[in-house]
Order: sequence, then structure tokens, then C-alpha cells
Amino acid sequence: MKTPPLVNPGPPLSGEQARRYSRQIVIPQIQASGQERIQNAKVLCIGAGGLGSPALLYLAAAGVGTIGIVDFDTVDESNLHRQILYGQSDIGKKKVEIARSKIEESNPLVKINSYPIRIDTTNVLEIMSDYDIIIDATDNFATRYLINDAAVLLNKPYVWGSVNRFDGQAAIFWSSLGPCYRCLHPTPPAPETVQNCAEAGVLGVLCASIASMQVNEVIKAITGIGEIQIGKLMIYEGLEAEYSKIDIQKNPQCVICSESPTQLKLLDNYEVFCGVEVDSEISAAELRTKIANNDDFFLVDVREPEEFAHSRIPGSVLIPVAGFIDASAFRLLPRDKEIILHCHSGIRSASALSIIQNAGFTHSRHLGGGIVAWEKQ
Repeated sequence: MKTPPLVNPGPPLSGEQARRYSRQIVIPQIQASGQERIQNAKVLCIGAGGLGSPALLYLAAAGVGTIGIVDFDTVDESNLHRQILYGQSDIGKKKVEIARSKIEESNPLVKINSYPIRIDTTNVLEIMSDYDIIIDATDNFATRYLINDAAVLLNKPYVWGSVNRFDGQAAIFWSSLGPCYRCLHPTPPAPETVQNCAEAGVLGVLCASIASMQVNEVIKAITGIGEIQIGKLMIYEGLEAEYSKIDIQKNPQCVICSESPTQLKLLDNYEVFCGVEVDSEISAAELRTKIANNDDFFLVDVREPEEFAHSRIPGSVLIPVAGFIDASAFRLLPRDKEIILHCHSGIRSASALSIIQNAGFTHSRHLGGGIVAWEKQ
């Protein structure tokens, strides 16, 4: 689809900018005017992981004037094979801080806004409203639906991507010109049918392939060149080295982007909508059986150290709930086994559970009734 440029040209390029972007400016479809649009653009990347890492580097290299980065996670060793912004010395540090530093080193001419927070219904509209176009580089369905709904309400285009093993997909959604993400996926899949990177695996280089497709659509939208792939699902199959496209039709009954939508605001809880909280509680009796059977799981006590010193469930590891709120606990959690949280009565562990499930630790539960129920049983 041919669309007018999303962004107006900014001030004339400086000599430094003209030299840096000279190989891009000489392209007939871009020229100085196109580079001025890129320089004047504001692009938000939600997620600084496998897709976000290469996407952010290419946005900066292209000269996008303002880049926003949203990510609340810290760097884990298992990230390093695909999240190319980070190195060994970055393990345990906040991704947005490292990403900002690396991008500023790559191109000091761009402005970086970092948001070391978990995007949710309380902040998504405020953050996204400041940007021209959004890149969805997240890895869970709850956040994808949240971004979609916010983009529809704000009439913002956004470019979505997804990777799994050797295959990847990308699409640009713009509800005023075509379908939205809900038109492609009206309802989320059942949580038990979805595997994350730890369970299914992903070839690291595939992330760069899909992220490049995403950034390509962003630059085309900003400058108005080429055919924007609105209404197309772009698919890359790495083992066969085959690219294909599937048409996506706008759903006339879509609950949020149709002519007569039934949903005109954000949902109250996207985790519940995606079924994240289904079967998320384990009883004291079930936990005792798992321990007796020597099942392989990771048991976490989210209480305070003084409580842990007074009484504890055998085999539990202490990670106070504050570590889940500021995301520092994530690097301590395994991705390859079930996680079971518990506290005194179940309130704090339920809160921590919601946080880690939204962060992609979907194979997790908490002890209903907490250690009180454990001691009673």
C-alpha cells in the first residue's frame, strides 16, 4: 500500500549528519528530504531483547532522531546468543541502561528516551502518544494485545514481529488504513499451547532477520517510499530460506477497530484476557507431593529475610518480593523448569506471580494460602 510520509521533514541536515548518512542520502528515493524526515521521526521500541536489540541498532544507524526504549528486564546469560546489544559484563544490569549506552556510542547524534518499566494499562497511552510509530518487540501475548489496543485508540501505526526456532513473522498494523493485530488474532491461544524461547528455542540470527524487516517498514512509513506492507503477514522460514506473504483482512466485527467497535478502551487486565492466571495456584498437599516425588521445580519464598529465618519450606530459595517489583529477581529465575512462589498467606506471592508471568515466566504457580496453609496441612 502506498501511503504519504508519516513524518514531515525537520531542519536541514548539518554537515556532520550529511557525512554520516551520505550512503543513505544518495539513494534516489530518500535523498536529503527523506533523511530529514528520518531525523525528525520519533520511534518507540517496546522490548530490548532478541528483536529489540538489532532493531534499536538499525534505527540509530539510520539516523532516527528520537528513539524510545521500553524494557524492565535485566540481562541474563541466556540472552547473549541473540540479544546482540549485550555482553558478558552486562549480566545483571538493566537492559535499557546498557542499550542507551551502546546506541549513544553507535550514533551520538540521536536522542534516546529510556523507560525502565513494565508497560501496562496505566502508562501505555502516555508513553506511546509521544511517538510517530511503534515497534512491538515483545514476547508475550498479553503485552501484544495491550500495544495493539493502545495503538488503535491513538491511531498509531506499529510494526509487530515474532520469532520461534527457525521461523519468524512480521507485520505493520495501522487500524485507520487496514487491519489491527486483533483482526489477525481475535482471541489469544491457550497459555499451555504457547512455548517461550526457553521451551522452544530460537536461532539467534533469526532475530536480526525479522528485526530488519520491522525497521525497513518503519523507514518506509516515515519517508513514504515503497509499498508499506499494511494488510500483509510477512513470513520467513529460515531452514528453507523462503519468504512469503499472506493477506490479512480487516475484520468487520473486530471488537476495537471495526466501524462499530464494542471495545473503546483498554481492558482492565490483559493477563486475564490471555489466560495467564488460569491454573496458577498449587495447594499445600500438591506441593508436598511434588517434594516427596523429588520433582524438578524451583521453589521461591518471597517473604522478608526475618520471616524466612523463623520458618521455611524445605528447599525454598529466598527472593523478597521487592526483587520482583524492580525486576532484579528475574535473573535468578530459571527458564527451563516450573517456578513455584510462596509467602505467608498467598497475597504477596500472587502479586509476584502476576509480574513474572507477564515477563514471560508462564510456567509458574504460587502456593494458595502460603506457608500458613503449608503448616496447617
